[in-house]
Amino acid sequence: MSVKNNATISEKTAKLSELVAWFDGDDFELEQALDKFSEAEKMAAEIEHDLLALKNNIEVVKAKFAEQE
Repeated sequence: MSVKNNATISEKTAKLSELVAWFDGDDFELEQALDKFSEAEKMAAEIEHDLLALKNNIEVVKAKFAEQE
């Protein structure tokens, strides 16, 4: 199951939590571990990218408000 590129940060975080929980679950299979790890790593990178973009947007908004004062 893949998460859509336009998924929210919350949805991506939930998916990442599911992936991480899989490693502790009863369904863990060593043969699938590398694929699950790669998927989790990609999801974490997407979340990091989204958060950085959000931070940049917040900085722009803060700068605009500071200019108005």
